[in-house]
Amino acid sequence: MRIISGTHKGRRILAPKKLPVRPTTDMAKEALFNILHNRFYFPDLHVLDLCAGTGNISYEFASRGVSKILAVDADPGCVEFIVKTSEALGFSIAVTKSDVFQFLENTEQSFHLIFTDPPYDMALEDFEKIATHVFNHKLLLEDGLLVIEHSKHMNLAHLPHFTQSRKYSNSVFSFFAHA
Repeated sequence: MRIISGTHKGRRILAPKKLPVRPTTDMAKEALFNILHNRFYFPDLHVLDLCAGTGNISYEFASRGVSKILAVDADPGCVEFIVKTSEALGFSIAVTKSDVFQFLENTEQSFHLIFTDPPYDMALEDFEKIATHVFNHKLLLEDGLLVIEHSKHMNLAHLPHFTQSRKYSNSVFSFFAHA
């Protein structure tokens, strides 16, 4: 994987093969960040990267000037990798080891942008639970955006607050916002 833009543009990051991850492809990531760039001024954002895996999305935000990033993952190897990599790159990414649902239940923070890339084999009900919890517990600021990455075989358009989806190869980004 590589960082597409910003201060660390072109920087390659090699994650250990033993991590249980499926990083967002460079093509899909570039398309996503083009969409986000047209909506947000990055230095002002407070970003939550749920199911952060290798930290791929967090590094991209940090490289583009976001200074308030929280990466959350349940796997200790992923958490350790994000901590070490963000330190090596000079990023101040806060990292928390937690199950996604426990984190959503216990956090009192709100964010401009929440990105989550759960395992594609997660049950549809759990994807729905993430979206519902974000809005019911006011984790997304009024002008914020929730982006859920999922398989092209899943459709989240029936959920409240859904605004659009974009498909890139086998991945889909579903976008959710306040009315």
